[in-house]
Amino acid sequence: MEVKKAIIPIAGMAIRFLPLSKIVPKELWPVVDLPMIHYGLKEIKDAGIKEVIFVFNSGNKKVLEYLKTCPKTEKFLKERKKDEVLEELKNLEEMFKDISFSWVLQKQPLGDGNAVLQAARLAAEEPVASIFADDIFDAKVPAISQLEKIFRTCQRPVIGLCRVPKEKISHYGIVGVEKISSRLYKIKKIIEKPDLSEAPSDLAIAGRYILTPEVFDYLKKAKPSKKGEIYLAEVINDQMLKDGKLIYGYELEGQWLGCGDKLRWLESTIYLSMKHPKYGPELREYISKLKF
Repeated sequence: MEVKKAIIPIAGMAIRFLPLSKIVPKELWPVVDLPMIHYGLKEIKDAGIKEVIFVFNSGNKKVLEYLKTCPKTEKFLKERKKDEVLEELKNLEEMFKDISFSWVLQKQPLGDGNAVLQAARLAAEEPVASIFADDIFDAKVPAISQLEKIFRTCQRPVIGLCRVPKEKISHYGIVGVEKISSRLYKIKKIIEKPDLSEAPSDLAIAGRYILTPEVFDYLKKAKPSKKGEIYLAEVINDQMLKDGKLIYGYELEGQWLGCGDKLRWLESTIYLSMKHPKYGPELREYISKLKF
């Protein structure tokens, strides 16, 4: 089976991004000069995936506006001879013209597992990629392509992993693993935000998955947690691994840039700003002259 579709769940409340997230959905926050969602969509395109399924809540469909053409704006830019800006808009349209977009609603914020489950009908019993928009990868090979390469061999769910410093282990879902080969692991357990003393490794789940239809079957049967939510990692750990299902993990190559809270969003923006071919040189010079 090949991976032809990708699910992007963006139905969360973005509580950690308040108050601005009241009016600007987190996935549209700028990372350098592009919205956060753009990086995930480009990764999907570069991986050769042609279908994207968004999972929205009832009030955050603004990302669709970003993907629409802008005839009036383009006409205005032509008249004013704003050729550079017009070219940027045209490049955006060209980038995503071969991808079909569809969407479903998550009516209530009931966890990322519940959000992914809403896309089950559109996934249509096929394996799918799932990416979380607040995780960006600066990598030569798209993170999803790295996982898909493993999936083509094993035909089992594959989770993207990255190593994290000891002081940050308690911020992530950490996996216990059995090493198979370089960067490839069999996942034995998942512990969500463990204390350092309880962490089975320093490998964290990094917001990238290849999911098989079987995962949706488990999500459908999953019972909500005490908070009333269903989490994908918990269902994989508490149900699938418990039933002896094979789940693989792959340590992704490249730089993982988290944007899950304001500080990490700022750090990722600084990193990509410094690397930007247009803005990077001047920004590095500007920062070198700052005095605090």
